[in-house]
Amino acid sequence: MVLLALFASGSGSNAEQIARYFHQRDDVKIALILSNKADAPVHARAKRLGIPSVTFSKDAFDKGLEVLDILRQYQIDFIVLAGFLLKVSQPLLDAYPRRIINIHPALLPLYGGKGMYGDRVHRAVVEAGEKESGITIHYVNEHYDEGDIIFQARCELLPGDTPVEVARKVHELEYAHFPEVIDSLVKKLSN
Repeated sequence: MVLLALFASGSGSNAEQIARYFHQRDDVKIALILSNKADAPVHARAKRLGIPSVTFSKDAFDKGLEVLDILRQYQIDFIVLAGFLLKVSQPLLDAYPRRIINIHPALLPLYGGKGMYGDRVHRAVVEAGEKESGITIHYVNEHYDEGDIIFQARCELLPGDTPVEVARKVHELEYAHFPEVIDSLVKKLSN
């Protein structure tokens, strides 16, 4: 069985979608949800889903060893960043090479990098007059949003689309594709 850890900083809607996708599977299990915010709504979602959740400090994450110990306690094989905003520390990158992925709410390499997340991305896309946006699922490396691209999906933007409308379209892509891409990656681990 492949054991997954989900990292989230906010509401955890993607984390919940992923957990529901893998619910009752005998080959993959969401073993743990982690967050850098004790008051993040993702913890309530984890509790409802019966998944343990842990909070850590930014300092502990930056150093990496304490978080790495937690991941080892839960025997985590693969890490998914689902709305997680901190840069992944080197000890985690070293321990999980090409086993940490992230989803970004735009078509990288556009609209990525430090500080580009959530509504900031959608606002930038609208302000630039883009005719499409989408999602990018990529491996995580030592730079924000620069890891190898695994998958992209696109959505058409219409004149007059607001950042809220762009966010809605992008969320639909996230929910439709992220769990399936994770599934295809973890299947390779168990082969």
